[in-house]
Parts: sequence; structure tokens; C-alpha cells
Amino acid sequence: MPYIEFNNVVKRFGDNTVLDHISFGIEKGDLVTLLGPSGCGKSTLLRCLSGLEQVTEGSIVLDGVDITRMPASKRNIGMVFQQYSLFPNMTVEQNIAFGLKMQKAPADVIEKKVGEAIAMVELQGKEKAYPANLSGGQQQRAALARSIVTEPSVLLLDEPLSAIDAKLRRALQSRIREIQQELGLTTIFVTHDQDEAMVMSDVIQLFHAGRIEQAGSPVEVYTRPVSEFAASFIGSYNQMSREEFRTLTGEVVPAGNVVAIRPETIGIYAELPEVDGEGFVLKGTVAGSTPRGNVLRYTVRVGESLLRVDALFRSFHMFDAGEEVYLFIPERDCLRIPAAA
Repeated sequence: MPYIEFNNVVKRFGDNTVLDHISFGIEKGDLVTLLGPSGCGKSTLLRCLSGLEQVTEGSIVLDGVDITRMPASKRNIGMVFQQYSLFPNMTVEQNIAFGLKMQKAPADVIEKKVGEAIAMVELQGKEKAYPANLSGGQQQRAALARSIVTEPSVLLLDEPLSAIDAKLRRALQSRIREIQQELGLTTIFVTHDQDEAMVMSDVIQLFHAGRIEQAGSPVEVYTRPVSEFAASFIGSYNQMSREEFRTLTGEVVPAGNVVAIRPETIGIYAELPEVDGEGFVLKGTVAGSTPRGNVLRYTVRVGESLLRVDALFRSFHMFDAGEEVYLFIPERDCLRIPAAA
């Protein structure tokens, strides 16, 4: 039996259905990411689990107990929001100790647990600092420590890193994942950032318009999208209609399908390549390129089509706009997926 179960959960605000019969389970100790665009329902589901919102229909079960109508204060769930909500008139250690004091824990227990939490989030030396004197990353870590120090059954993280710069964000992603695994803490993470979801998750639940579009491990969701939306949201797939694909390759795609191809699976060459395996060699012209970290993304025009092609950024071998190139697309990487209705 899953540790957390969502059973046909529906949430409506007036005539607006935000969650449309959501059902899935979460295993104890997993980090599950709710991924999707703004307004798809992922934060609302988190708030229903925490008790900050009541479901309209369905039920939520935690460790075998139906908590659907249980008050939020009784659920033993920790939560970190995008806004860290630290008490401005309390120091770091006072903020972290707050939940333990509400639980009426003994003073020696509070001191021990607060010290351990501060060490875990690497805030040694900041115990007496007030939130106004902390950086955004330090505030985020203090909020995380405050949530884990009470040893919650579940930790909920609602886009907690969205306001932090890219370099620090990557470091905090790693630290949060390390802490979650060290504690074996069942965690639900909400984000709209596919890269963040790929780095942090055991399981991704991809949301779209109040429903779950796809679920699976990061590798499964990335390499085997089940729909046009999944392919467009994860992996920057090239998507072609069956007619466009047939025009380019001569291959016939079953009716009702489109073809999705990841940019990094396409080889790009200056001369006609000798290739191993089944696939398609196409001749095109470089329309432009964009650096993306250690990857250079080319846009290549082949007939009437534009294809995105990712290659490692090697300064000694780059193609210029207007240059003729050859592309090799392995047949195994041409995924047939259902076209949007």
C-alpha cells in the first residue's frame, strides 16, 4: 500500500475545476515532483494534502489514515513555500525552534534538535541572525530546517527555489536532495522547471489542465513522452505531423500520430556521414545557433521544416548560419505519439 494515496481528488473553485479526478500513490521515502505550467493544479493538490484547502470530492490517505477532513494542525506535515514566511522578529534558531515549542518539547530536546537542524542545512554561525540579515539562500535553508526539525510525516516544497539565482539554486537542489535521502523523508516538490524535476525526483507526476498527463521516473518521462504536451514540456522535442515526417523521410506514420525527436539524438555533419544503424540522412542549411551552457543548439532548415539540433559546444568545430550540413536521425529515436485531440 502506498504511503500517500490520492483517490479521485477533485477540487473546484466555483465553476472552475482545478483538480479533475487525481489518483496516484507515493511510496514512503520517495521524492515526488509535481511538474507542470502555472495554473495546472499542482500547488492546489499540495494545499489539499496539507489541509490548507478542502477537496471537493475524493479522499487523501496518509499512512493508512484517511486525512481528507482532518484539521491541518493534526496532519504532521511540514511545508516550505516560495515565500519563506520566517518570523522577522525571531532569530534563525528561534524560528527553527518554534514548531518544537508548539509541541511543548523539553528545552534540552529543543536545543539538541535545533543544533542538528542548523548543522544539516549548514547555517552554523547564523544562529543569532534575524531574517533581514540573511541572504535568500540562507532564508530558504532556515525555512527548510524549521520544517524538518519537527520530524514531519511528509515534507511539502512549493517552488521554494524560484526566487534564487541559478548557481545557488543548483547547489540548494543538491543539498535538499541529500537531506531528503539522509532522513528518508517522504517529500513532494512542486516546480514548473523541467531541469529541476529531472535532478531531484524519484518520480515525476506531469500535470496538465488539472489532470496527470504522465507519470514515471525522470528518465521514463524524458525519453518516452506519451503525448504532444509531454513532449513539448519535457525535452524540447522536435514535433512533426505525420505528413511533415513523410515528406522529410518517406516513412509513413500511423494515422492519429505525430513524430517527436529529441534535439540531442540528431547528428550534425559537414559532409555526408557514414552511419551505423537504421535512420534518415537529411541535407539542410544552418539557420542559426544559440549557446545553451555546454550545448550549442542549431536551427537547421530542411526543405520547409526547421529542426532543432543539439551538439556539444566545441569552439574548434562550429557551423555558421547559411552553411550546408547533413543530419542523421536514428530511426529508433523517432517516437510516434498520439496527436492532440
